[in-house]
Amino acid sequence: MIYGNAYLRKCNLSILCLLLILGITNNLRAQELQAVVSVVTIKVNSTVDKRIFTNLQNRLTQFLNTRRWTPDRFQPHEKIGCHFILNLESTKDINIYKGTLSVQVARTAYHSTYQSTLLNYQDPDIIFKYVESQSIDFNESRISGTEPLADNLSATFAYYAYILLGMYYDSQALKAGQPFYTKAFNIVVNAPEATNIVGWKQFDGLRNRYWLAENLTNPRYHTIHEIYYSYYRLCLDKMYDEPEKARTNLIKTFIFLFNFVKDNPLIMIRDVFLNNRYIEWIGILSQAAEADKKKAVDLLIQIDVAHALKYKEALG
Repeated sequence: MIYGNAYLRKCNLSILCLLLILGITNNLRAQELQAVVSVVTIKVNSTVDKRIFTNLQNRLTQFLNTRRWTPDRFQPHEKIGCHFILNLESTKDINIYKGTLSVQVARTAYHSTYQSTLLNYQDPDIIFKYVESQSIDFNESRISGTEPLADNLSATFAYYAYILLGMYYDSQALKAGQPFYTKAFNIVVNAPEATNIVGWKQFDGLRNRYWLAENLTNPRYHTIHEIYYSYYRLCLDKMYDEPEKARTNLIKTFIFLFNFVKDNPLIMIRDVFLNNRYIEWIGILSQAAEADKKKAVDLLIQIDVAHALKYKEALG
């Protein structure tokens, strides 16, 4: 059967529209993160062309924001805002850079504009190779890649993407972050290896990528996932509609946390969760009844010993 040109043009237009719709739908599904990447180069040698780092910043932003990290569909307003600050310095080797990576993620409490920190952590063990226009690819079946120092960059950023997703999901539903922590630990196990790459091994220190993922996947520490859920979903999310119930749930969360810290005083996830949390807790409890303040302070001075004086001064 022979069709006319007008019919063929109409079919081609329909196919094009369908492809555009599918592309838009896939794009919506693929973008869980709304990441801002900042590359700081104050300590990089002045002989290095700084345009390389503008290119790096753009590539990393694209990598985080366009990759599909979860099977779920996120609407634009549901994207997870996060900030990656890469503070670099030169090494003696050409195109090799080391430095720190700060990862900052906040979650908005329901029915409010208030944002509570999910993760605020600085990784001191960053090293990678980068040349201008180098692609940043990540293949979960070939994490170690073919060039360790180049692949260490994508592995590190993918690792933190999964960690922050795990914490976000944990804050929404009980133990919902487990699949993402498992993916993060899989990166740890299969991470690129070289003499100058550190942070992926348990013997690299007590506060590194290995131990963070280990703490979040070890069944012995399962209570931390209940704490994330209880604090965000049952406390902060209820603070607008049911403030008294939210504060009651907060005391219950402190009891969970007290027992967790008592049983696991030295693990990394304890410090990650407590990091600067005292400011938020003092603010929430400032409107609580005196009896609740006393209960909270009695628990907090044992949970967060470093800020015990601040709790006493602010809450009595």
